[in-house]
Amino acid sequence: MLLGLKVDVHTLRGMRDGVPRLIDVLVKHAAGATFYFAFGPDRRWLLPAADLGRRGADLMRHVRDSGFETGLRAFDDTRWQHRIVNAGTAWIEQQMQRGIDGYADVFREAPRTHGAAGWRMSAHALRLTQRLGFDYASDGRGTSAHLPVWNAELIRCPQFPTTLPTLDELVGHDGIDVGNVAAHVLQRTTEPAGDHVFTLSAEREGGKLAAVFEQLVIGWLAQGYRLVHLRGLYEAVEPLALPRCEVGWGSVPGRAHMMLVQGEPFLAVAEPHAEPSL
Repeated sequence: MLLGLKVDVHTLRGMRDGVPRLIDVLVKHAAGATFYFAFGPDRRWLLPAADLGRRGADLMRHVRDSGFETGLRAFDDTRWQHRIVNAGTAWIEQQMQRGIDGYADVFREAPRTHGAAGWRMSAHALRLTQRLGFDYASDGRGTSAHLPVWNAELIRCPQFPTTLPTLDELVGHDGIDVGNVAAHVLQRTTEPAGDHVFTLSAEREGGKLAAVFEQLVIGWLAQGYRLVHLRGLYEAVEPLALPRCEVGWGSVPGRAHMMLVQGEPFLAVAEPHAEPSL
């Protein structure tokens, strides 16, 4: 069984403080991970906004040189999340190309995987994951790897969605707190067994929830999972043979905003209803 670890890095604090802590935990337990970076302004905490690509370049390269996969989250993380729902095609293309250019400035090559900020995508953004040459993406929420179909339009860039709830979606609900949240997540990976993707934040799991994250790593290894970068999931399947699934705007418990959500298999044949007996 494979469990892909997806690390979102979109603030300077997460970059400087959280990423080194996460690397220490991952290396300690021989775990893989894919780090998705934002490359534009950090608008969350800093005024004026810090340029993540410029100020975090050395640390980003250190992540790669430590053996982890890297990918593109966004250029302007905050504006992407706020505008993508109603954005026009020109703005989406500009933002994605700026992100690709920012990645190339740091790594001297184009990104091969895309993980959308806030799991927020549109039909045109999905088209661009195919047109811009990404091998695969982890843009939304769902249950399994698939080829996305938006309003009957097939996108040939495979998706490996986040399958497990994030820690911040669980803590504070239904009696779950920092002390027991790891046990709740581990319960979800016991039965049924299968591949998963877990998303963590460099600022959150690399900060106040670092100990909880290490509990999860230890627990998943004990359950028999191999903790891998998301490319490990991609390389374990035949990408274009994946099932086609409808995708669109939806929600998940613990999140207020709408996001890309995996739906039913495309053109699935419904089970016939039994005729009533006479």
